[in-house]
Amino acid sequence: MAPPPLLLLRLLLVAAAASSIARTTRCHGYQYKASQGPLVTAVIVFGDSIVDPGNNNDLHTQIKANHPPYGKDFFNHEATGRYSNGLIPTDLIAQGLGVKQLLPPYLGVDLSPEDLLTGVSFASGATGFDPLTPIVVSVISLEKQLAYFDEYRAKLVAIAGEEETERIIKGALFVVCAGTDDVANTYFTTPFRRVEYDIPSYVELLVSGAEAFLRNVSARGATKIGFVGMPPVGCVPSQRTLGGGLRRECEPSRNEAAQLYNARIQEMIAGLNAEQGFGTLVVYLDIYRILDELMERGDRYGFTETTKGCCGTGTIEVTGLCDSRFVSVCDDVSQHVFFDSYHPTERAYRIIVDDIFDNYIQVLI
Repeated sequence: MAPPPLLLLRLLLVAAAASSIARTTRCHGYQYKASQGPLVTAVIVFGDSIVDPGNNNDLHTQIKANHPPYGKDFFNHEATGRYSNGLIPTDLIAQGLGVKQLLPPYLGVDLSPEDLLTGVSFASGATGFDPLTPIVVSVISLEKQLAYFDEYRAKLVAIAGEEETERIIKGALFVVCAGTDDVANTYFTTPFRRVEYDIPSYVELLVSGAEAFLRNVSARGATKIGFVGMPPVGCVPSQRTLGGGLRRECEPSRNEAAQLYNARIQEMIAGLNAEQGFGTLVVYLDIYRILDELMERGDRYGFTETTKGCCGTGTIEVTGLCDSRFVSVCDDVSQHVFFDSYHPTERAYRIIVDDIFDNYIQVLI
């Protein structure tokens, strides 16, 4: 006799956790074993290339990472669309929480019931909170990512039923990571916004967009959201090249914009958390400090190159310009903080995610 639907669902969840986390996972001082079970029901992600595992692969856009040398240190050296040499932060977060080894993209892959039950990423490289940002480069807007989430939720209901879907979403960790492309690309690289916004007013545009987005995620049942702040944008290799002069120094205006954004975002998040009737805990995840540490004092972490990527010259190559058909890669990627001129290496990501777990994850589980 076939097992009842709810029992079958529980068996699927157990199988997903056991097969994904076959070994002990150590993160932020804790140790998890598959037998202890995951600490959240699922990991669900919205955002940009830092957390995009391949949703851009089938888009008509130049913003893709589904070609070598991306993925050179991934399983089977596969370029899945992750913007790094290996794993990206959401894979590491899913592992650290005992959920699964890899967080898949929602688009372009065959997702099993187990994949769907334990979460996916809707993120799209080069998107942002400014509505113009995804339009400029033809990627998926955050509004469309929410629409995909609604579609995803309907798939969960078809698999598990409404009650179990509500339990999964209520127990999930949601992650939102966007904003950097707005500052680095839309504001400082294109002319479209600077004619009408100075930096403070543009930051307010982004904060307003972020607040609206968080309210929309909350309205869809999220109880826990980790909101990733902005890094020191002016010290990213490509931004040093574009704005740092012949010596490629950190560009101060971009960093000032990032610092103002982070301050205003924290104020906005504090307001949401204090708002009566807002039923979601939003936790600000600071990555500015740890990335600044890696770039300014990388030798303490064993890095010998902190201002250039591993791909090509390391000064400007990213996405389509970082392509093994046209450029080579460095001999030892482990010595580099950045893989291309914009995205960190897996080794740097591991340090960043460890820092997030050390400082923030306890309040999100």
